[in-house]
Amino acid sequence: MTDALLIRITCPSNQVAHQIGDTAVEKRLAACANIEGPVSSTYLWKGVVEQAFEHVLWLKSVTACWAELEALVIELHPYDVPAMVALPCTEVLGPFADWLHENTKAPAN
Repeated sequence: MTDALLIRITCPSNQVAHQIGDTAVEKRLAACANIEGPVSSTYLWKGVVEQAFEHVLWLKSVTACWAELEALVIELHPYDVPAMVALPCTEVLGPFADWLHENTKAPAN
């Protein structure tokens, strides 16, 4: 197991995904941001089945940055409950892991 994380966040628009992704990279909380979409989403919200088109933001980061990334998403994301999940990376190509650590920083305590 490594400390690398692949973080998936659904966003209501390309603009929101870019704002969160750009800010995360600028603050070195993520080394990279990728945006996919739009994708069709169906979900239950307050007892009602909803459908929407969303954009998927993927952030490549490390475990030490999770708490500050979570706070950033809560601040910038318009949803009451953003869908933000982290997938731990069990294996990572060595040079990529080096790049990931060179381009992220753990928040100061």
